[in-house]
Amino acid sequence: MADPFQFELVSPERLLMSEPVDQVVVPGSEGQFTVMKGHAPFMTTLRPGVIDIVRGSNTMRVFVRGGFADANAAGLTILAELAIPVADIDPAQLAQEVKNAQEDVADAKDGATRDAAEERLHQLKEVQAALTGG
Repeated sequence: MADPFQFELVSPERLLMSEPVDQVVVPGSEGQFTVMKGHAPFMTTLRPGVIDIVRGSNTMRVFVRGGFADANAAGLTILAELAIPVADIDPAQLAQEVKNAQEDVADAKDGATRDAAEERLHQLKEVQAALTGG
């Protein structure tokens, strides 16, 4: 078993997690990478995807969209634009939200409304893609 190190996951709303973990798998903009204790200093942007946080025999999965990851001697800090525990996501509800967003795009009466609806649809599809591994 790996030695634990300090991990913090922060979203704009709040500190989501601050505790020792064994390893974290992160969807970096240049590819997925794993951080364990003693990782070389490293900073990168995040792509939409799922973070796997390993503590002992337990793995917690969290969808993130955008942000930064900073590994250093003190541990790993992820500043996420959006972070949602995968366990909190209902795939059927997500599929319905995508369908509703597609209808909103089709029904948009002006450019600003269409742009907002397209952005919402894009964000929902990012979550779907991350959950299905696509």
